[in-house]
Amino acid sequence: MRFGIEFVPDEPVNQIVNWSKIAESVGFDNIWITDHFNNRNLWVTLTAIALNTSKVTIGPGVTNPFHTSPALSAAAIVTIDELTEGRTAVGLGAGDRMTLETLGIQWNLPVTTVIEGIQILRKLINGERVRFHGRVFDIRGAKLSHVKKEHQVDKDGKRILKDGKEVISGRRIPIYAGAQGPMMLKKTATLADGILTNASHPKDIEIAMKLIKEGVNQSGRDIKDLDIGAYTAFSIADSYQDALKGDTKMVVAFIVAGSPSSVLERHSLNFEQCDAVKNALSEKRYGDLDSLITDEMIDAFAIVGDKEFCINRIHEMEDVGVTHFIVGSPIGPDKRKAIEKIGKEIIPIFRERDYS
Repeated sequence: MRFGIEFVPDEPVNQIVNWSKIAESVGFDNIWITDHFNNRNLWVTLTAIALNTSKVTIGPGVTNPFHTSPALSAAAIVTIDELTEGRTAVGLGAGDRMTLETLGIQWNLPVTTVIEGIQILRKLINGERVRFHGRVFDIRGAKLSHVKKEHQVDKDGKRILKDGKEVISGRRIPIYAGAQGPMMLKKTATLADGILTNASHPKDIEIAMKLIKEGVNQSGRDIKDLDIGAYTAFSIADSYQDALKGDTKMVVAFIVAGSPSSVLERHSLNFEQCDAVKNALSEKRYGDLDSLITDEMIDAFAIVGDKEFCINRIHEMEDVGVTHFIVGSPIGPDKRKAIEKIGKEIIPIFRERDYS
C-alpha cells in the first residue's frame, strides 16, 4: 500500500512546502497538488516542493487538458522530473465543468479529451516527435527538447527490446487518470499507469473496481499493472468529535451536493436531507451546515475519526482493491498534527504487515 497526501494550494506556498516536508519525513510516498486556476499555481508550488524535498514522489493530482495543453503539462512534468532526479508522477483528469465554464472553456468530450491527453503526454515524455490527429487534439510534429533519454529496463532490470532493438526513451513518468464516471474509469484503465478516484467508502471503490477491471480485461492488461488510488476526504484526531472540527462538514457538504442520486441511494441517504444541504450551499447559509450534515453523510463521503477507526477503514479499502491511499482535505483540524499522527501511527501498520 502506497500512502499519498493531497494539498490544495489555497494557503501560501511556504506553508504547503512545510507540510510537504513533514509528510516526507513521516513516510508518505506521494504528494499530490490540486490544480485550480483560482489557487496558487500548480507548477510553481510543485517547484518549491521539489527544491525542499529529497525522497517523496510529487506531481499534479490532477491537472486537466482543457485549460492546460498536454504539451505544456508534459514540458512541466519533465522539468520537475529533472529537478527532482526522477521523483515525479502526473495525474490527468477532466477538470470541473462549472469552473471551466467560468473561463469560457467548453467541457466537451471529457473522456476522449483525457484519453487523447494521456496518449500525447506519454509520447512527449518519451521524447518522441508527436504527430497526433484525434477528435480533440491536432499535434503536428511537437517534440520536447529537454527529455533525457535512457535505456528502458523491465521490472527485473533487463533492457527492453522492441523489434530486436533496445528501447531508448525518456524516463517513464507514471501517468495517473483522475477518473470518476463509468466510461472514464473503463477507458482510462486501458492505458494509464494508475487511477485516482474520489472515494472514501469501500462501497464506492467496489463499484469503481468493477469498471476498472472491465477496461483492463478489454485491453488484455493485468490489473496488477495499475496503481489504484482512493482520493479520500479524511480527518483524523484523538476522537470522532475532535476530527469533526474545522472544515470537515464543509468538505462533506460539497461532496453531498455534487453526488448523483444513484450514489446517495447507494449509501441509503435521505434525499430530503441532502437537498437541504444543497440549498444551504447555494444560498451560502454555511452556518446551517453544522446541523444539516448527518453522521450517515460523513460515513459515506469521508473518513473521520480516531486512529483505530481510520486504520480499520483503510483496511476495508485495501481489501476491495485500493493500492494507493490518498489522504485528502481536510486531513485534520490541525494539519501538522494530523500529518504526523498518520505517519507515526498509521503508515507503519501497513508497512509492517506480513503479506506472505
